[in-house]
Amino acid sequence: MSVSVEEVRHVADLANLELTAEELPRMAKDLNAVLGYIAQLNELDTSAVEPMAQVGEALGLKPAREGETLRGDSVRTSIERDAVMAEAPETDGRFFKVPRVIER
Repeated sequence: MSVSVEEVRHVADLANLELTAEELPRMAKDLNAVLGYIAQLNELDTSAVEPMAQVGEALGLKPAREGETLRGDSVRTSIERDAVMAEAPETDGRFFKVPRVIER
């Protein structure tokens, strides 16, 4: 898979990024290098590698006992919308109002 300069321009527009004419081909080259490296990684045979649940164990850290570091899932009632909206600096009663940050 290869990323074209036109695709970089399109994604930059979607992300509201301003890339110069000089940056577009450099970004395409960098993205293609990343994709090439990922393609190399995808060629590796990982069928004999055990799945890891906690990266810390691979680093030699003591494995956590059940419930020691992770809290259990439990169903709890959420805060009432009126109470949350009462604390908001600006609201329309249903949603928070925030300043516009993207202008086109």
